[in-house]
Amino acid sequence: MSTTSNEVSGSAVPITVAYGDGIGPEIMDATLRILNAGGARLAPEVIQIGRAVYDRGITAGIEPVAWESLRRTKVFLKAPVTTPEGGGFKSLNVTVRKTLGLFANVRPCLSYEPFIATKHPGMDMVIVRENEEDLYGGIEHRQTDEVTQCLKLISRPGTERVVRYAFEYARRYGRRKVTCFTKDNIMKQTDGLFHQVFDEVAIEYPDLTSEHMIVDIGAAKMANTPEQFDVLVLPNLYGDILSDVAAQIAGSVGLVGSENIGSEVAMFEAIHGSAPKRAGQNMANPSGLLLAGVRMLVHIGQGDVATRVQNAWLRTIEDGVHTYDIYDPSRSKAKVSTSEFANAVIERLGTKPQVLKEVSYPVHSPPIVAKPRERPRAHKELVGVDVFVEWLGSPEALGKDLEKLSSPELRLVMITNRGTKVYPGGISETFCVDHWRCRFQNPNGIGKVTHEEIIALESRLVTAGLPPIKTEGLFTFDGKPGFSLGQGQ
Repeated sequence: MSTTSNEVSGSAVPITVAYGDGIGPEIMDATLRILNAGGARLAPEVIQIGRAVYDRGITAGIEPVAWESLRRTKVFLKAPVTTPEGGGFKSLNVTVRKTLGLFANVRPCLSYEPFIATKHPGMDMVIVRENEEDLYGGIEHRQTDEVTQCLKLISRPGTERVVRYAFEYARRYGRRKVTCFTKDNIMKQTDGLFHQVFDEVAIEYPDLTSEHMIVDIGAAKMANTPEQFDVLVLPNLYGDILSDVAAQIAGSVGLVGSENIGSEVAMFEAIHGSAPKRAGQNMANPSGLLLAGVRMLVHIGQGDVATRVQNAWLRTIEDGVHTYDIYDPSRSKAKVSTSEFANAVIERLGTKPQVLKEVSYPVHSPPIVAKPRERPRAHKELVGVDVFVEWLGSPEALGKDLEKLSSPELRLVMITNRGTKVYPGGISETFCVDHWRCRFQNPNGIGKVTHEEIIALESRLVTAGLPPIKTEGLFTFDGKPGFSLGQGQ
C-alpha cells in the first residue's frame, strides 16, 4: 500500500477495526488505548464480524457493509474471532485473506530472555507464510463411501510473490538468510514447484544466503536450534503450524502479532484465538494484538509512533509487569490484568528498554514490492487421462473390465489405490479402499490425445456401470510430464 496524503500531512488515517469475539474486545480496547496514547493518528471505522454475524445466519461471518469499509480504508486491525464448529461455517480469517489478496503472512518470533522464560534465548526469526493457496483453498469433496479428498493447489505466481516478499523483507530489515521448507521429496509437483521457484528467485539476491530443507527435518531443527534460522518462507499449511510452534518456543503465542500483506490491503492481528473461556475476565494478554498494531503503524507511515509504543512495551516487559500467561515468580514483579498492563505501557511511553534491543522504525517506509516476473507460457499437450472410479472388488477384476473398455488411442496403463500401484503387477498385501485411479494413455506412452477420445472413453465407462467420479487430464509442458509418474513408468 502506498503512502497516502493523509499520512504525509499528519492527519488521521482511516482504518477498519473489528473487536472480534471472546477476549477480543478487551485486548482491542487495551491496544487502541496504547496506540492513541502513543500519538497514533487513526480514524477507526468499527465493523462487526464473527460470532454475532454467524448467529444471524451469515456463514462467512462478515457482512457486505464490512467489505465496503475494508475496501475503502485498505487497513484492517482485527481482534480474534470464533468460528463455530460443525459443517457449513467458513474460517473468517481464510475468507478475508483470500478475498482481499493478502498473500503473505509475516510473523516475527523472538525471545525476550531473561524476562520471559524460554529454552532458546538467542531466537530471533521471521516466518513468512504463503497465505492464499495450498490446502487452504478449502476445495474438498467426498468422492466415494470411503474416501474424501482435499486439493492442494500451488501456483507459480502465488509462490513467486511470497518468496520474493521474503527476500525483500530480509533485505529491508538487515536479515542475513532465507530458508525454505517443503516436502518435495514426496509431493514433487506441488511442493516441487514451490522449491523450484524459491531457487529461481534466490539467484536474484546474491547478498543473502539461501537454503532449502525438507519440512520434517527442518521443523525438528527449528524446534531444537531455532537460532540457526533467520527468515523462513513456507507454503500455507506448514507455515500455519510452524509459526505457532515458533511463537510458543520463543516464549508464548500471546506475544506474537502478524501482518497479512496484499498488493492493495493489509490486515494486522494477533496469532492466537479468541479464548472464549477467558472472555470478560480482564486477564488476557494484549501484547500480540498490540505488536500487530505496531506493524500497522509502520505500514501506514507512522513509524515514529510505532517506535515509541514498542519501546515502551519492551520496557514494561523488562520491568516485570506481566499478565498471567507469562507471569513467573522468579522473573516477574507484578501480575497484572489486561487494563493494568495497558496502563503500564502507557506510563512508560517515551522510555526505552535497558537490556532488550530497542527498535527504531523510519517514519515513512515504502511498501515492499513483490510482483511475479513475466515469463513465456509453456507449450501444453494432452497425452492421457486419469479416471477415478468407485469400485468394490479386486484390482485384477477392475483391470480386466477396463482393458475391455480401452481403445487403440487410449489404453489402460495402470490402476492405483490411494497412490499405490495395484494393477498390473500388484500384490495381495496392499490394502485397498473403494477409490481407484485408472490411468489411460496412448499406447506409445507419450503421444497426443484428443478431448473427444477422452469423452468417448468416459461414455464407455458410464455404459459399463463405472461412471467417473472425476477425471484429470495428463499434460506435458514443453515436453515434460506435468503429472506424477506411477511405478514402472
